[in-house]
Amino acid sequence: MSLFCLVHGAFQGTWCWDLLIPYLDAQGHKTLAMDLPIENASATLSQFADTVIQALPNTDDDIVLVGHSMAGTIIPLVAEAVKVRQLVFVAALIPYPGISTLDQFSHSLDSDTLKSFNYQPKEPSILQQFHNEPDMFEPGSVGKDFSDEAVLRDLFLHDCQPDVAQWAISKSRSQQCMAYIYETNPLKALPSVERKYIVCTNDRILSPVWSRYAARQRLGVDAIELACGHCPHLSCPELLASVLTMGSRE
Repeated sequence: MSLFCLVHGAFQGTWCWDLLIPYLDAQGHKTLAMDLPIENASATLSQFADTVIQALPNTDDDIVLVGHSMAGTIIPLVAEAVKVRQLVFVAALIPYPGISTLDQFSHSLDSDTLKSFNYQPKEPSILQQFHNEPDMFEPGSVGKDFSDEAVLRDLFLHDCQPDVAQWAISKSRSQQCMAYIYETNPLKALPSVERKYIVCTNDRILSPVWSRYAARQRLGVDAIELACGHCPHLSCPELLASVLTMGSRE
């Protein structure tokens, strides 16, 4: 039996795992989810990680940390402080120690866009390694207002059942904290624990090409592919549960 600690992405919250949890429960696993303080514009990645750490019980259970999207920048920080068996990145960003997410894809943005972000570039020699990587984000998602209902429906929820999409939109939270984009990740190295990456092949936000590349180059694993959009926990929760539990202890 495993304890699946489920860490949500931007604009979402504990509610987003409601469709997935019953499938994990049915296999005898435990689950835990929490709301990250995304409405706090000054929150840091370390504060997000502390929120997860404080929610975890003192247990001998086999802990699997699951991070969706933005939470890919958070779960490795948790694994530095808490013993876990596995990190699972679901359509997720993968942090690079000492580098921000914006640093990683700044080369793909024009000067006006970078200026609008008040971006202060690092030494070119530090960022050169990212120039030959595939673009991190799908072009159609760059610069879009993710708080707009039509954008959420088109980019996050396009493959969900209509009632699920409407429910998710009604539950969407205000994302004021942008630390996952701008903050230099405080990691010195990725934790030495088992890793799994799930790429969503119809993702309209995070590029599946980048996800496959980064899973191999940064995590040392081949991505597991799901034929779905950015939020498999909402569009295909049963399928996601089957992938999450592969290799888990009964």
